[in-house]
Amino acid sequence: VPNDIAAKDLRALVDFYWKAETRPLHELIDSILAGSPGAISDVAEEWFQCALAERDPTTAERALVALGDAPFWIDNAVSLSHSFGEGLLARMMKDEAKAHVAFSKARLEQEKIVQAHPDYGPPLCVLGLIDAALGRKEGALHEGRRAIELLPVEKDSIEGSQMLVYFAMIAAWAGEKDTALQYLAANAQSPGGWYVATYGALKLLPFWDPLRGDPRFEKIVASLAPKEVARSK
Repeated sequence: VPNDIAAKDLRALVDFYWKAETRPLHELIDSILAGSPGAISDVAEEWFQCALAERDPTTAERALVALGDAPFWIDNAVSLSHSFGEGLLARMMKDEAKAHVAFSKARLEQEKIVQAHPDYGPPLCVLGLIDAALGRKEGALHEGRRAIELLPVEKDSIEGSQMLVYFAMIAAWAGEKDTALQYLAANAQSPGGWYVATYGALKLLPFWDPLRGDPRFEKIVASLAPKEVARSK
């Protein structure tokens, strides 16, 4: 990525994840498409995330094409594949048939990763998310809990707390809203460099749609708002 684009991308991502503002990222992507379209693949991951946040399926599909076979989400130890992104977009569009096909493909890919790393929590955690998306509730919850056992906070405070937050998402997708909110409330402000529990991700991304509108969830989101955003409301 050219240095000037990389620096602007970083600033735009700060606004996106910590302030829940999509405009700087959207404007950066528009400027790349207009001036350096060949460089768009370098920011396709961010383009897709921005399109999801803005609930713009046409743009999200374009971003997925630009992404190629690369993952659309890399959050410290957690990586979500192109197929997972297709499923997430289809679910957001309420196209359950398409979502099932995409998540089924993602599951086959993820099983191979789990088999290659059977004692590492993050790949199993992702398998749990996929199983939750496919309606395999018990399997999903089991995989999420097993991921926490394999990578406890005592062993690794960063990745361990990340497993707890992603388990909240698994529980939400599996319809266990109370469990999801309990884990999210306890771990949303844990030390960690992951994106999924930032103010912007919670407020904007479809990952958390099963909890959206629940006053308990909205309270957690509000508690993470940066002070200038909170004051402006």
